[in-house]
Amino acid sequence: MENKSSPVESVDRALLLLMRMRDQGPLSVKAAAEQLDVAPSTAHRLLTALTFRGFAAQSHDRTYRPGPEISGHPQPFLSTQTLGEHSQAALVRLQGTVGETVQVMVLNGGNIQFVDGVESARNLRVARRIGDMMPAFVSSGGKAMLAQLPNAELEEIYRSGLQSWPTGKITTLASLRRSMTKIRRDGFGTSFEETEQGVVGLGVSINDADGRPVAAVTTATPSIRFDRSAMPLHVEALQLAAAEIMEKLRGV
Repeated sequence: MENKSSPVESVDRALLLLMRMRDQGPLSVKAAAEQLDVAPSTAHRLLTALTFRGFAAQSHDRTYRPGPEISGHPQPFLSTQTLGEHSQAALVRLQGTVGETVQVMVLNGGNIQFVDGVESARNLRVARRIGDMMPAFVSSGGKAMLAQLPNAELEEIYRSGLQSWPTGKITTLASLRRSMTKIRRDGFGTSFEETEQGVVGLGVSINDADGRPVAAVTTATPSIRFDRSAMPLHVEALQLAAAEIMEKLRGV
């Protein structure tokens, strides 16, 4: 059989990488470069493009695997109404456990959008937000979701830089990447008066079967009564709520 060359070399290389991940498992940038006989920078650009379109996904060990578009687990469209309806029972239980305002939110580009929540019954409490948007990197839930994304995707989201926010503490892409490393290790995000003065937030990402963030659930506590020793209890309650919400969303 005649050995024909591809008319579009970059497309052919990307397809070869997809076949390699499908047949032989996760692929590092170095292995991809060796497989294609190209420079690592070229392999990295191809893998980044595949990741951006959902055909590949980067794991925390920096290897690449088939993404949701070809793994059989594409992420369905999820309306904020559906998320709110399927989160309400878990939010009520979470609020009863932690005694503070709790909320659920989604990523919207480089921002978060608040979907629903349950307010604390205490006189001094953080108000529930619905529909409001703010930069993801100032919110505990936003950070928790961003931490599920590979650095290449973060760079694409914030390619124009991080917008300023009056109480924000993360101001550069480099500092964002550093904070993501800690959140990936800890399994939750924090916001110490970064969304606004006087509010401390803890957040956990709600992930789909491919580890992609679908939403996040958070607690919001007035800083004057925030107790660091209660953090493990709050994080455990958040994780239980996230698992409950994801279980319900799987049936959507």
